[in-house]
Amino acid sequence: MASQHRKPRPPGTRVAGIRTPALATAALTSVALLSQTATAAPSTDDKPSVEEVEKKVDDLYRQAETATEKYNAAKERTTKQRKQVDTLLDDVAQRAQKLNDAREELGSYAAAQYRTGASAPDTATFLLADTPQDYFDQTQLMGRVTERQKGAVDDYFADQAETMKKRQEAAESLQTLTDSQNDLKTAKATVQKKLSSARALLSQLTAEEKARLAAIEERKRQEAARKAAELAEQQAAEAAKTTAQQESSDASGSTGTDTSSSPSTPPSTDSSYATKAEKALAFARAQIGKPYVWGATGPDSYDCSGLTQAAWKAAGVSLPRVTYDQVNAGTTVSLSSAQPGDLVFFYADVTHVGIYIGNGMMIHAPKPGAYVREESIYYDGESSIHSVVRPA
Repeated sequence: MASQHRKPRPPGTRVAGIRTPALATAALTSVALLSQTATAAPSTDDKPSVEEVEKKVDDLYRQAETATEKYNAAKERTTKQRKQVDTLLDDVAQRAQKLNDAREELGSYAAAQYRTGASAPDTATFLLADTPQDYFDQTQLMGRVTERQKGAVDDYFADQAETMKKRQEAAESLQTLTDSQNDLKTAKATVQKKLSSARALLSQLTAEEKARLAAIEERKRQEAARKAAELAEQQAAEAAKTTAQQESSDASGSTGTDTSSSPSTPPSTDSSYATKAEKALAFARAQIGKPYVWGATGPDSYDCSGLTQAAWKAAGVSLPRVTYDQVNAGTTVSLSSAQPGDLVFFYADVTHVGIYIGNGMMIHAPKPGAYVREESIYYDGESSIHSVVRPA
């Protein structure tokens, strides 16, 4: 038989099957190593460094915050659209009832015509009348009835057309509401996924690695504090300069010196704004220690824009819900001109905000797992600062 003439295969050379575990294991290991070499960051082993973990976690929190603002916007849209749909549906229901009443009225007209013979020709009506006067009285009455009928029919068709239009508006609003609800679900799922990934990365750190990560964060805090102190000194110097210029201008005015050609000094913060800002800051300080929770607007927890919205609401100023609307709800000022109560926005996509308290510091709800706190506006580096806005 042919099988008896086959040459024996040398042991350990079979690749296609599973009878050579040593070779198969080596091949799989090579593939895994090649894959890791192509995708991993520069590290001595397959485990990411603490610095890499710190960067990845920060990125995930940033992405989660972006998704949170999208969630907040979708939630706000959904609330408004639900109210609009309810109003339209109520209107359609009222119009439908009005149409039913109109149908009944038209039916009563038709029945009256049948009973009185109003549909009979004028000649027949005249011949069937008891007297000529009865004919003329009946003709005059039916003329008035006919006018009312015509008006009722015209109103009916007008109401019917308007009701159909409102029904179409309600259907379109319902579809828009459905789309917003889908956006809401997508944003919520994205937030939860990013946060889960961040937690998973942090849970894999050893105690020593967690200590190193804490040391990295402490160095960042110290650098942020140093930058805040520099800004505080700069602002103090500018304030002293402004005060000196104002005093000099007042002195010149009292001696009759013409100061019309002197450069004007920058206007100081409006006193009414300062009063409102004090109320907003008092509220914000009272929230320190409460947890960051994405999508939260208080009173027990907040996200970043939920905190700033609630703080300024306490001062009687209404702000939009999300960061990229809040950034347009006031006057943009320079960082060196920032005053307590101003809103400080971060990142190119404007996905974080804090409320300035002076001296380069702010109160904000930082990120999941953290609490409302005072912190340097340079907490994530100077390049992260997007703009400063005075909301009132």
